[in-house]
Amino acid sequence: MNSEENEWLSQAMEGDKDAFGKIIEAYQGPVYNLAYRMLNNANEAEEAAQEAFIRAYTRLDSYNPERKFSTWLLSITSNYCIDVIRKRRAILLSIDEPLAPHPALMSEKSAGPESQLVQHEEQVLVQSLLAELEPDYRQAVVLRYWYDLSYEEIAELMNTTVSAIKSRLFRARRQLAERSVAVGLEPVGILEPEMAV
Repeated sequence: MNSEENEWLSQAMEGDKDAFGKIIEAYQGPVYNLAYRMLNNANEAEEAAQEAFIRAYTRLDSYNPERKFSTWLLSITSNYCIDVIRKRRAILLSIDEPLAPHPALMSEKSAGPESQLVQHEEQVLVQSLLAELEPDYRQAVVLRYWYDLSYEEIAELMNTTVSAIKSRLFRARRQLAERSVAVGLEPVGILEPEMAV
């Protein structure tokens, strides 16, 4: 957070709504992107981003300035998205929109119609495999492999330990690899099983 953003935060903590509006402008991209990657639905992601900012504004008094503001805000967003995923699973709604493709699934080969079709089918399959993971596992995978967050950052966002995150990621990757083989997709990128870290 730069000095200007620190000033906005101080003003917002004193009740200045315009200052918080500037914070929203500064962080709306990262908040929306995280929500979209977790929820796989543009409309739900917009609602989640709005709710995250409302929750952040109403809980500004609980923000600890020793923590990074963006981590705190993304934690609120992430936790809200987990609640949405749990509710969605409880009422058996489907996930319609895919995550942006992971770089490991992007083909370096020709972009002809056949390779594009195969690539699209792999992306849809990866999305369906991710949807089968428990919400905590899915959250860890998205934060690590789509957001490139460190284990420490993920642990802080998910309010747990680094070893718990490593364990979740290991189990999630193993589940993804097993399911991908079962459905005929050769494991690549995040789908490859790895040794426990």
